[in-house]
Amino acid sequence: MTSVMSDLIFVMEKKHKRRLQEKFPNKLKNKQLICLDIPDEYRFMDDELIEILKSRVSEYIEVPE
Repeated sequence: MTSVMSDLIFVMEKKHKRRLQEKFPNKLKNKQLICLDIPDEYRFMDDELIEILKSRVSEYIEVPE
C-alpha cells in the first residue's frame, strides 16, 4: 500500500478542522487545512451537497465536470 500526502485538506465544518488539528498536529505541518463552511447535515452522496462541494472546492483546485 502506498502512502499519499496531500498539501490541501478540505473539511466541511470548523469542528472538523479542530478535531484534525488536535488529533494530527504533526501530520498537518506545512499543509493547508481549508474549512468549506458547509453544515454536515446532508445524507451521503446527496446531489445538493455534491454541487456545493464542487463549487466551494473549485475555488482552490480544478474540479472535473
